[in-house]
Amino acid sequence: MAETKRVVDLKSLARGYTQQSINVLGGFVNGEGIEPEIKVQAIKILLDRGWGRPNQPTENKHEGELKITIRQIMDGKK
Repeated sequence: MAETKRVVDLKSLARGYTQQSINVLGGFVNGEGIEPEIKVQAIKILLDRGWGRPNQPTENKHEGELKITIRQIMDGKK
């Protein structure tokens, strides 16, 4: 029970930095002299948190193909 309480407290403490963290990331996006890679990473983090991550398409090599395997196991009893 004490372990669960610590986890909740840690989450609460981390969430206390939300606004400050967003401000820092926004500063990277708008900052002069910030490397483009850092700006892109900050933008990605902000968009992921604000709008959620986009759905990732799944690759299906056998689209439209359905394969069914039916096996009958006989134990010798009748």
